[in-house]
Amino acid sequence: MESPCILVCVLDPKTGYCFGCGRTGAEIAGWTAISSKDRRAVIDMLPARLAGVERPARRETARSRRTRERRETDAGGDA
Repeated sequence: MESPCILVCVLDPKTGYCFGCGRTGAEIAGWTAISSKDRRAVIDMLPARLAGVERPARRETARSRRTRERRETDAGGDA
């Protein structure tokens, strides 16, 4: 079964759309019960929905922070 899910399942409180795929909670819950034609119609709407969703900033992980700091240090030169 075709699904737009990317395993980022968090609903935007303002729009009601999932930050990952753009579906509503009701669409996600009923996904297996709707027809292939209706699933395709929803999938076709998702890019426009996601364009209007303001995603929260990702938090910086310790690993990404160390990588960023290493790059900044390396870019500073060996003067």
